Amino acid sequence: MDPTKPLTEPKLPPRTPAAGPVGSGDGPGGGHRAPGKDTGSPAGLAFVMLAVVQATLIFTITLIAVPLPAIGREFGLSAADLVLVNAAYGLPYSGLLLFGGRLADRYGGRPMFVLGLVLFGLASAAAAWAPSFEALVAVRFSQGLGAALTAPAALAVLRAVFREPAAFGRAMASWGGVSVLGAAVGTLTSGAVTTWVSWRWMFAVPVLVAAIALLLTRRLLPADPADASAAPQGLDPAGALLATLGISIGSYGLILSGEHPWSSPHVLVPLAIGAVLLVLFLMVERHVRDPLLPPGFTMEPRRLVGLVGILLAAAGTGLVTFLLSLYLQQQQDWSTLATTGAFVPFTLALIIANQLAGRAVGRYGPGAVTIAGLVAGAVGLALLTGIGPGTSFALGLMPGAVLLAAGTSFIFSGSAVLTTTNVPAHQAGLAGGVMNTAMELGPTVGLAALMAVAAAQADVVVGYAWAFGAGAVVYLVAALAGAAVVRRPD
Repeated sequence: MDPTKPLTEPKLPPRTPAAGPVGSGDGPGGGHRAPGKDTGSPAGLAFVMLAVVQATLIFTITLIAVPLPAIGREFGLSAADLVLVNAAYGLPYSGLLLFGGRLADRYGGRPMFVLGLVLFGLASAAAAWAPSFEALVAVRFSQGLGAALTAPAALAVLRAVFREPAAFGRAMASWGGVSVLGAAVGTLTSGAVTTWVSWRWMFAVPVLVAAIALLLTRRLLPADPADASAAPQGLDPAGALLATLGISIGSYGLILSGEHPWSSPHVLVPLAIGAVLLVLFLMVERHVRDPLLPPGFTMEPRRLVGLVGILLAAAGTGLVTFLLSLYLQQQQDWSTLATTGAFVPFTLALIIANQLAGRAVGRYGPGAVTIAGLVAGAVGLALLTGIGPGTSFALGLMPGAVLLAAGTSFIFSGSAVLTTTNVPAHQAGLAGGVMNTAMELGPTVGLAALMAVAAAQADVVVGYAWAFGAGAVVYLVAALAGAAVVRRPD
């Protein structure tokens, strides 16, 4: 797809098998078939394995969201302690993704994928047996480190599996909805597991997935690293340190805004430090030989639309999950298990829409699908503004939530293609790091901003309605701006 042409032209070719055999004599990386009906091919099996791993990385973020009160009771934790437990995985994950992408581009996708999975799996096993609050925070932090190595490496490996641009584009159209589905499944299963057994059993999922993926890696994934002549030769340690600390510290300040006023030093100090570090990072990147984030990489117009789409889709999903969970349990006295069941329609809508979105990207182009998803999401959020003290879930809340879920799947599918289009193979890890960073920052930045809107209202439920309304406006503005960008020839 040529990003210099208007939206009406960059459509993915139909899902037809590539000429010749899937293997090319140099391992499974020689296949070019996109994941579709032919999932029994080596390339199709590789896609499925990588997609399950990616979904599990996001699943692991949400697996303790519902059991947090139970964890607090078991260890006798304060509200601040629970915030740290909840953030211990996401902070290193989001902060280290850019550096993880650099390592994948420098040393090859498969080696870094294996290293990240080993760390992620071992930390997950340790989390299930954590004897104390401090131990749980430490192993969750280690999980995040492993995930930050694994996620960009998975995309680098995917690029090696689907070498032809058209096949890679089709793969990304399906890849887009994997992460949000992982988050939804994490919310669903955590409520059920916590109700019937123990929150510790939730960690069996990432342990099992990591073990199976490691067993299959040698058979399914190509061993060839990125082209050594094109791959970055330096690691840019200064940039890596500044980016990691800036994103992590700034994100921690945003997380604390849920417990403290924005004017509180608890929020302002980490936000200020994070902002200064990120400004220094951007300055350093302009003067190093091999920058961690090459200037202009994220500012390519269509790539920028894709990154904004991913951020907003993740933010909208996080907002609905968080606010509806609070509303159903605190305002309507639903049990944890009943609240979990309320998200079944949301998850089903994600699954169905993700299947349709991949086909729509091939037919109408990634830009059109992204814009359509933003418009659908805006309507879904607008419907949720009708929330009130006695709103019916089935008639008053579910339609908006389901429409948002469908829009989210379309956004992720289209945006994943926009973000990775025309990215050379030696920058596939970088693209994976940038895309996953946007995905991780979405709930943190978006939820903090929209909850600030909610907090401005005296009535809690009215605040929820205002937050949904603000989200709808942001989605609509993004759709209009994105439509102007993707339809305009460069």
